Amino acid sequence: MRHRKAGKKLGRDSSHRKAMLRNMVTSLFRYEQLETTDAKAKQLRPVAEKIITLAKRGDLHARRQALAYIRDKAITHRLFEDLRERYIDRQGGYVRIIKKGKRKGDGAPVSVIQLLPAEEGKKKSKKKGRAAKPAVAAAPKKKKEKAKEEEKRDLKKGEDKEKKTGEKTQKNDQKKVQKKSKKPASP
Repeated sequence: MRHRKAGKKLGRDSSHRKAMLRNMVTSLFRYEQLETTDAKAKQLRPVAEKIITLAKRGDLHARRQALAYIRDKAITHRLFEDLRERYIDRQGGYVRIIKKGKRKGDGAPVSVIQLLPAEEGKKKSKKKGRAAKPAVAAAPKKKKEKAKEEEKRDLKKGEDKEKKTGEKTQKNDQKKVQKKSKKPASP
């Protein structure tokens, strides 16, 4: 049984595996995408996301931790300056893996692992073929619309009251002015 043996060995000993992942994460941040086997891509994703999380923290200790893992100092600086701004509002999921097919020589499944662009993090994808979810999503919209209409009505009522009270105060002011003008001037 493989209890408490998380992760794949990838046919390498521990030092070779660690060196390979360090090189791959450095290349991923340099070129923003990388073509590799599915197993290596799946092992690379959590490492890359942890490094991006360090960059989002942005303090000196996080920078030194990233420098200890990434091979190239310039890439680390780019990560902490440019890529940090790209993902500052995103809560994880900075990397995606796209299955490409089989490799010609040995038939190994190949994937492309890439960093998400900045604008793609803000988009929301729509799923097709499910009629139940749009109906559920439409109900809160109706509630929101009703709430907005009620607010508009309340505002109109408030404006009407202000107009009426404004008219009353204007009439009262006019009456006061008339009373003052009718009073004889005192010597």
